[in-house]
Amino acid sequence: MKKSSIIFKSIISLSILVLVSLSQATYAQNTEKQEKENAKIEALKQMVEARQFVFMAESATPMSGRTRQLTYDYKLRIKKDTIDSDLPFYGRAYSSTYGDTDGGINFKTSDFEYSSKEGAKGGWNIIIAPKEIKNVDRMLLNITNAGYATLQVTSNTRQTISFNGYIMELK
Repeated sequence: MKKSSIIFKSIISLSILVLVSLSQATYAQNTEKQEKENAKIEALKQMVEARQFVFMAESATPMSGRTRQLTYDYKLRIKKDTIDSDLPFYGRAYSSTYGDTDGGINFKTSDFEYSSKEGAKGGWNIIIAPKEIKNVDRMLLNITNAGYATLQVTSNTRQTISFNGYIMELK
């Protein structure tokens, strides 16, 4: 009887020890994961505030039509004083200029307005308004804390188009 009681107490003690060790390991993993997420959010915040990042488009969704997965390296580069767009366009154009052969959203400009504010659930909402670009009135870029982003391009001469993708550091 005494021997079985000692064995039972030993098993209980060992079980408690294992549970405490597992909970400490889980806590350490969660803390490490949270630190990595915080570092990523801080890096994104610095890129947005410095206006130094690239939006990489993975899919395009025109106002009328289906979502298209993009296989080429389409991007929107944001630099402090320049915006460089290399994006496709799918949809309807309401007007065009004679001899215009460029069907995409391709431009480079230094004349633009840029405003950024934090989103309601974290992340950032950025409005870019190029001044002298005929096919783009406004670009609305919504960035999540995880680095995913949605870009909506509006125009007077074309249908609105949206792009889904991610943000990366400008090299």
